[in-house]
Amino acid sequence: MAPFGFTPDNSDDPEKNNNGEPVDFAAMMEQMQAQIQQQFSALGMSAPGFTQSGEAMPKNIVRDTAKKFVTAKGSAPIGANDVARIEEAFSIAELWLNEATFFPQSVATGNPAMARTDWVDTTLTGWQICVEPIAIGLAAAISDLLSEATGESGQNEAESAMQLPVGMIATLLRSFIGSLIATQLGQSIGGLAANVTGTHDVGLPLVEPVYPSLVPQNIDEWGQDLNIPMEEIRIFHALRESAVARLFAHNPWLVSYIRTAISDYGKGIRIDIDAIQRQAQEVFDSASQEGKEFDPTNPESFTIALNEGIFSPEETPAQRTALTKLETVLALIDGWSEEVIALAAGDRLPNLVALQETLRRRRATSAPAQQLFSTLFGLQVSPKLAREAATFWRAIREVKDIENRDRIWSGILPTSEDLLTPESYLASIEIPDDLSGL
Repeated sequence: MAPFGFTPDNSDDPEKNNNGEPVDFAAMMEQMQAQIQQQFSALGMSAPGFTQSGEAMPKNIVRDTAKKFVTAKGSAPIGANDVARIEEAFSIAELWLNEATFFPQSVATGNPAMARTDWVDTTLTGWQICVEPIAIGLAAAISDLLSEATGESGQNEAESAMQLPVGMIATLLRSFIGSLIATQLGQSIGGLAANVTGTHDVGLPLVEPVYPSLVPQNIDEWGQDLNIPMEEIRIFHALRESAVARLFAHNPWLVSYIRTAISDYGKGIRIDIDAIQRQAQEVFDSASQEGKEFDPTNPESFTIALNEGIFSPEETPAQRTALTKLETVLALIDGWSEEVIALAAGDRLPNLVALQETLRRRRATSAPAQQLFSTLFGLQVSPKLAREAATFWRAIREVKDIENRDRIWSGILPTSEDLLTPESYLASIEIPDDLSGL
């Protein structure tokens, strides 16, 4: 995702352009708006620009952008045969899962089979809830930066130089950032829709109430060239989908835990203007060597600067902590799902090992969900960590049992270090029978 921020220049006064004249921010915003409209028109879409919806991240932009991408890739309608095959796979999967997890089947129901466009509509609200804290955090960082700037120079003086009230500039920039994130999210969702096999394929809580659902078109494409019966492939994905649905349905605090980690990341966003200026100087020097020139009143220069990454906010220790928390819980979910599926399927799926290996390989190399996390958070969910999590959950079950394994979700979750020492982790959370020595 293109990073965000402000447009510094090479002059000593950040409120003047290279010719020493005050920057007309009103004209600059109009130019940027016109460029955005032109770019979106080329895609056959209405431009977001500087919205007045009041939303931190306009939902209509996310939806329209995602639908545009899905339409371009193609979305096959759901037929009666699709529904029948998916329902059969779910009925088998739910029966097998009853033996492999302490969590019962989710009581909520919905469409068991979705077209790609249905998946976008079904998960849109969940995506909005998950990602909106980033837009809010960035907007707050922008407001803080403007407040600091006006506090140092005096608001009247700053407003006079900018040709526009500071408050209006902040509002316009927040709107622009919200539209930009919404557009990037819409593109990511549109890309995901062509690959996800179900509602919970990405490991995030995207529907409420929670129920399992699959995307037949993507499952058919997923299984091409594997030389494995499609019935077996559908059951494998039904197991994955239903297992995670059970996990979220019976651990609502886990949903809050994931969303809080994302929110903490958003709250930790800070814009380091000194770092931006250093990065900007490097980009400008490089541009000068290539015969280019940066003009803050030129929207094309602004876009080039964004793409160069000079306006990305600095990652804070609080954000790093939030990302570690999020990465670990996503690996725990992925690893738990793998362990439960292996136990549920047993020897009833002859190609289980090949299916799991195909899943790991695709998630490690080109998983769109991981690309989305990398784009939005700079987060790389390590395949190694997910494998360690699967080994951890299996070890817990072997030492204890299925119920004790699953009850861990209602207590203190293990850290990435705990995954390597399951026995030590169990010892750390056990309450001694004799408390007299405490």
